[in-house]
Amino acid sequence: MVALPALPLVLALLVFVFPELRRWAAMAGSAGIAAALVAVGGEVAEGANRHPLGGWPAPPGIALLADPLSVLFLGLTAVVGAAATFYALGYWAGHRGLDGRPDPRERAFWPLWWMLWAGLNALFLAGDAFNAYVALEVLSLAAVALVAVAGDAGALRAALRYLLVSLAGSLAYLAGVALLYAEHGVLDLAALAGAVEPGPGGVGALAVLTAGLLMKTALFPLHFWLPAAHSRAPGPVSAVLSGLVVKAGFFLLLRYWFWVYGGWEVAAGTALIGTLGAVAVLWGSVQALAVPRLKLLVAYSTVAQLGYLFLAFALISEPGVAGNLGQEGALYLALSHGLAKGGAFLMAGTCLFAAGNDRLEGIGATLRRLPVSTAAFALAGISLIGLPPTGGFVGKWLLLRAMAEAEAWVWLGVIAAGTFLAAGYTFRVLIPVFQAGTEPPRLKRSPPRVMEISALLLALAAVGMGFLAPVIEPLMLGLQGPSP
Repeated sequence: MVALPALPLVLALLVFVFPELRRWAAMAGSAGIAAALVAVGGEVAEGANRHPLGGWPAPPGIALLADPLSVLFLGLTAVVGAAATFYALGYWAGHRGLDGRPDPRERAFWPLWWMLWAGLNALFLAGDAFNAYVALEVLSLAAVALVAVAGDAGALRAALRYLLVSLAGSLAYLAGVALLYAEHGVLDLAALAGAVEPGPGGVGALAVLTAGLLMKTALFPLHFWLPAAHSRAPGPVSAVLSGLVVKAGFFLLLRYWFWVYGGWEVAAGTALIGTLGAVAVLWGSVQALAVPRLKLLVAYSTVAQLGYLFLAFALISEPGVAGNLGQEGALYLALSHGLAKGGAFLMAGTCLFAAGNDRLEGIGATLRRLPVSTAAFALAGISLIGLPPTGGFVGKWLLLRAMAEAEAWVWLGVIAAGTFLAAGYTFRVLIPVFQAGTEPPRLKRSPPRVMEISALLLALAAVGMGFLAPVIEPLMLGLQGPSP
């Protein structure tokens, strides 16, 4: 279990000192993380899911926690991270100078890349509230620096805004952790789950924690930093920011709301979060229909798609069948969105790389020269829309069933409107490919094949999620973690 955060951390130090080993690190790191994840999955299947660091039990020691929820998110990280890593090898190879020298930005990229992966794995294994804060900070600082790696003025402005919002969110989260510790004297999440009781202190801590994590997750109206940061970052960075990094806050919100505070009556809070999610679905989709650039369109689509995850919050707290279906729908959408949005951003990065711009005006001519990338975007798009047989369809279907059980007809209307709007901005990109026109111009440079293949594989995985529902659904055993 320790290898999952430790291996990428070691690789970050290695490629910082020996940058020429980046290719070896990409292959060894991806394979090593996959092997460690298989081992952890086996432990979880047998019920062995807590690992006290240094042999010290909690409290006062710190325990790593692996349960079905964390294994699902670790698996998503391994798949999207590996695809984006190999994409990045081709991306930076294409930025080499005429003399064959590497782009100076690449040396900064790889250590930060592995630091980000280490932060993600550490966060999904965090069994301690303060340890989760440390992982969240490592993740956030690496993500901000990776946005800035692009180097242009727009990327630097976006990174600075991201940094300020991220720090504000971290401080709010830390304040909530301090309130919990002051009242209960423990930080272990399992111990807190048994200690937290209804009262002003607990409500205040949950409110502050939630505000900080919603900043990190970019739920409307706290999304203002996301479109610029995700669209200005280098191609592989955009994919992991949208597919993985914003899921970190969502993961912790699930931990606190439905495990640590799982025995509370939380209907008022979940209704508020669900309402913000509904607005995000509509607002993000409308913005995606209006923007002039492909990466910006995909970024606003992230704002909209994240709304579905929080729309499910209004249902997860429902008793019985509706709550269980809402939980499964939220998790299935989180996983399928990570794959589809990773593929969509990698494809958008390929278009920018090949054509020198990502303006939607004339995008059809560019995509006719990139049939593999066009197929990747089409497959990712049908999952984001929620068409069968994709993972997005399974997630939306579970949500629709939950809403029908709860008789939440307003939410049904939001999902229907969001689906039509998603189809609109997806076909806004694809329709020009099939319109008659002149012979498409030659690309400024041909993208390495690995870039297009990486995007296509993630898009195919998003579609394949629809066929894996019988395998994945049994892992969704509930948001409640193991007993202390």
